[in-house]
Amino acid sequence: MITKTEVFKDIEKHLLYDETPSSYLNYISETAPFEEYPFKWLKDMKSTMQSPKYHPEGSVWNHTMLVVDEAAKERHKSKNMRVFMWAALLHDIGKPGTTKVRKGRITSYDHDKLGAKLAKEFLKEFSQDSEFIEEVSNLVRWHMQILFTLNGLPYGDIEEMKKHTDVEELALLGFCDRMGRTGANRDEEIKNIDLFLDKVYSRV
Repeated sequence: MITKTEVFKDIEKHLLYDETPSSYLNYISETAPFEEYPFKWLKDMKSTMQSPKYHPEGSVWNHTMLVVDEAAKERHKSKNMRVFMWAALLHDIGKPGTTKVRKGRITSYDHDKLGAKLAKEFLKEFSQDSEFIEEVSNLVRWHMQILFTLNGLPYGDIEEMKKHTDVEELALLGFCDRMGRTGANRDEEIKNIDLFLDKVYSRV
């Protein structure tokens, strides 16, 4: 039987080299290792629904697969493809633990904060590279700042974000995140990311 470490290495290989990593991820997600810790955290995304208004593609898993495939198109722009692609896969790992229905609305408040902790724990099972783990975790932690900044929400903290992660890498991940939705408009999302960067750099 394939070991969990072998599964991790296989996932990484497909993240780094496949045109559409979702093909392998959808396959491997139906195998025995995904019933066990820590891969079960990924499988839990399949049964975690999202607001149909913002995510008509359905579950967190469906969204994540779209994000990962978009990230595969953009990974050549990243300063560290390994960090970038793992962040794409793990960016919403906190949603299963935070998703609730409030007054008929599906919400996942603070999934970025929980996700950073889970991403760190997940990666520590397979890697002792603390810098790699920290960089992935920080991208997960701060990926919602794009939405917060664009919408002028009080949860935004640009200065703190800049202390902990690379703004350009975060913007690239954020673009893929925003494109990972059914019906996303590429030109519109490029403008959104440019606006985010303008707002960030205006504070330099």
